[in-house]
Amino acid sequence: MRAPPTVSVGGRERLRLFIALPLPPAVVGALERWQRETLASVRGVRVVPRPNLHVTVAFLGARPATDVGPISEAMRDSAARADPPVLTPSRYRETRSVGMVVLDDEGGHATRLAAKLFRRLERLGVYERERREWLPHVTVLRFRERPRLVLEPPALGAVSPSEVALYHSVLRRDGAQYEVVESVALGG
Repeated sequence: MRAPPTVSVGGRERLRLFIALPLPPAVVGALERWQRETLASVRGVRVVPRPNLHVTVAFLGARPATDVGPISEAMRDSAARADPPVLTPSRYRETRSVGMVVLDDEGGHATRLAAKLFRRLERLGVYERERREWLPHVTVLRFRERPRLVLEPPALGAVSPSEVALYHSVLRRDGAQYEVVESVALGG
């Protein structure tokens, strides 16, 4: 069942949009505890706040508000026949600006959902697939200078997101705030 939009959009406004798998509240709580216990003493990093913990599927960037309808339709259609994924933490990894918990995609359900979404969004002309293969992960910290941490991933067990959501990323002084535009259950 489709949840009603929580953000009103329209006109010529441009919105920073992305599609992600929201995590169950218990998983977000466990990630937040892991961050607090593991990263509290690390200098020069910004821990990603609880409301921003999710598995990004596709970052769409700044899009006209008029794209929200077709993007939502592509998301609904892709999610309608998708099986809920089962994701398990496998390792901690850093890039030049973020630290993440990489997730194994048991059965490949999240990867198949991402591929469906990528094809639909590309046909709409609102997304360009990255050169590298999609990697399911949760960004847990951000930094300017890489801390080069060696961490064990949190013991979350199997994580099974049940929905996919279109988010509007609002940039603020204290960081990005993510607002759900629409969410839809996987397997419709």
